[in-house]
Amino acid sequence: MRRSSLLCVTLVAVATLVAGCASQQAEPPQPAAPPVVPTLPPSFSPLDLVGKWGLAAYHKPEDRDRTEAAARNQCRNPYVITPGPTGGIMMHLADQAQPSELTVKGAPGGKNYVGPKDEPPGSSDDREVEQFDGRILILRWMDQEVQGRYGTMVYVRCGAEGGKKPSARRKPAAKPKPPAPPKQ
Repeated sequence: MRRSSLLCVTLVAVATLVAGCASQQAEPPQPAAPPVVPTLPPSFSPLDLVGKWGLAAYHKPEDRDRTEAAARNQCRNPYVITPGPTGGIMMHLADQAQPSELTVKGAPGGKNYVGPKDEPPGSSDDREVEQFDGRILILRWMDQEVQGRYGTMVYVRCGAEGGKKPSARRKPAAKPKPPAPPKQ
């Protein structure tokens, strides 16, 4: 009998020890925070983006040329980028109905990003500038889920100053009226 009591006590002790070890498992290590990219001066001023733009987007690189043409056609209903109150530009963030003030942030390697001023370049709310030549602006969302929904954004500047292009046909200038004869 004494032997069975000792066996019972030993089993209870082992079970308690095993249960304690199971609850004390080490938590998985937290992933390292991504390195902070320093903000450098951008290649262009945010105010270079102010104006009216035709806007379209693509998901496949082979659709880019077609998308540029589609963006040009959107100048009838342009996307307007205005100056922000503190020197940035007013544009929409993903899934936001109201525009926010964004800025252009430079980064190592000559990269530029458009996004909130208080976040480092390449943050999840940013868009990387893939191309900007004054007439065409191509932006890719940094957040992969947002990029999957919206695609790569192609902006084509509308007209010389964002307005409609002048028509090729002009009306002839009106002929001046001959002077009236003097009254007698």
